[in-house]
Amino acid sequence: MSKKSKWRFVKIASLVISIAGFLVATSTFAVADKYEDAAKKWAKEFKNSVFSEQERIDELMWFNKTAAPFRGKKLKSVAESIVIHQWEERVLTKAFKEITGIDVVHDIIGEDSVVERLQTQMATGQRIYDIYINDADLVGTHYRKGSAINLTEYMAGEGKDVTNPYLDLDDWMNAEFGQDYDGNQLQLPDQQFPALLWFRYDWFTDPKYKEMFKNKYGYELGVPLNFRAYEDIANFWTNDVQYIDGVRIYGHLEGGKREAILLVRFTDAWLSVSGMGDKGLPNGIPVDEWGIRVDAEHRPVGCMVERGGALNSPAAVYAIQTYSDWILNYAPPYAPGLSMYESFDTAGGGTIAMQVWMYACLTAGDAYKSIESPVTDENGKILWRLAPIPHGKYWEEGMKVGYQDAGSWTIPPMTKGDLRKMAWLWAQFCVSKTVSVDKFIVGQTPVRKSTVWSDWATENEGIFGGIISFYRSPIEVLYTDTGLNVPDYPLIAEQWWRNLPKVWGGQATAQEVLDEMAELIDSIMSRLFLPTAAPKLNPIKSRAYWLNQPGSPKPEILNEPKPRTIGYDELIQLFREGKVPQDEVGWDGIEKEIKVYQE
Repeated sequence: MSKKSKWRFVKIASLVISIAGFLVATSTFAVADKYEDAAKKWAKEFKNSVFSEQERIDELMWFNKTAAPFRGKKLKSVAESIVIHQWEERVLTKAFKEITGIDVVHDIIGEDSVVERLQTQMATGQRIYDIYINDADLVGTHYRKGSAINLTEYMAGEGKDVTNPYLDLDDWMNAEFGQDYDGNQLQLPDQQFPALLWFRYDWFTDPKYKEMFKNKYGYELGVPLNFRAYEDIANFWTNDVQYIDGVRIYGHLEGGKREAILLVRFTDAWLSVSGMGDKGLPNGIPVDEWGIRVDAEHRPVGCMVERGGALNSPAAVYAIQTYSDWILNYAPPYAPGLSMYESFDTAGGGTIAMQVWMYACLTAGDAYKSIESPVTDENGKILWRLAPIPHGKYWEEGMKVGYQDAGSWTIPPMTKGDLRKMAWLWAQFCVSKTVSVDKFIVGQTPVRKSTVWSDWATENEGIFGGIISFYRSPIEVLYTDTGLNVPDYPLIAEQWWRNLPKVWGGQATAQEVLDEMAELIDSIMSRLFLPTAAPKLNPIKSRAYWLNQPGSPKPEILNEPKPRTIGYDELIQLFREGKVPQDEVGWDGIEKEIKVYQE
């Protein structure tokens, strides 16, 4: 080859290399532009955020840049089948992929299936999912088994470079739900909702029914503040009114079907609302809402009264007997055969006046909100409201007021390296200030203070039937989830749904069933070998010994309290003033307890 030809070849080769380099650079810039454009596009989509549009762009651009090393990779997460997680799967996975390049498979399955797969992954060490949204009710299990990475340590160490500078944990209403005894964050709440009283506001405020009730019972028809009033009101609708517009109606509804999901009806604080446990927040100290006592080293020491627990105590018997009496006397005759979710759907059918325990998130569905629903008017305006649950006669000032669920991000220890970083980015994206208000609008399940005090929430306070008012009230901090005392949630919880239906099924008394359950659960706890704070059962003493000690377990109370009610509109006005109702069996002086807890 001549020198001229060689020179021509070199020039052509250089040109080709330059063009190739230009094309690569152009392609790189194009990809970068694609993700940046997506961040700006989604910043406009999430327009209800507490952030300005520029702040939303800044937060989403942080996710964009931080996720750059992981583009093209895949992540697996899972959550239970409720409206908000369906929206995460439908909307947020798409937004996250467009902004970060990470492909998330967010499986939506039944709550019991989530727990089952988490339990399997913990037992086998085999990867099923990289990150779970499971209830913070399992925090005691995770603490003792080491089955969730310590997010506090992770954010300060290995995960510092993938921790959102806009995260603002102080903005969480109940971050403590996912914390261990030392305040380490083991789980981060993704969504939360309380169990509240659901009732037909239109019927309760009808002058005809108000007069009928006052004439018979001697006090005002309104939101019941204690079980005694709830029982009168349930009887009124079921046995006094009976029919409205020719349709048979009932004053109460619950599901009693023997199935796994039934357990949450009781473990989700029915016994503590009845007054079984000890005073103390967020859970009773040392006896919690499952009746489990722990010692000073956080070791469960028993749930039998004979070991200082309260699961078979007079207060627990009262709680279960009350549940049984109400479902048999005031609910439709088919209620004992309903699953829990069937009972929720039935309440939206227009024949139920009141349900003592409604998961607020479920009222986000069409059964309660569509214009075709029997519980909305011809314009689609809701005819129902939500209010705090009434209390049983064993309830004392200083105890938790009710139950609040917190589906929480949980990273198993076998999720490591880049997968852990990707999982943490995905979790933070789903709870970011950019998306939180729009997420609340869809699912009614807020976790941030800024969300419930946002401009959108202020302008729309009434549309969710009281959810916003509840979250802005001083009573919200007294609604908590299952605490740290429970050493193995899946294993122990199983005993509840398997045994309690015997009571309303007539196979055994409440005392007999609870005696059997308490002995069985103590036996299970005695065989748990856990790396941290494993159970160490107290020796058995007489029931009389423990029932005469201060606190829980409590001796039997024979006298019934005076029934008390309050008008719903009066209740909401008190909440707006930062106050709570005055009730002789529980809420007197509760403002003091709220201040202590908040401090």
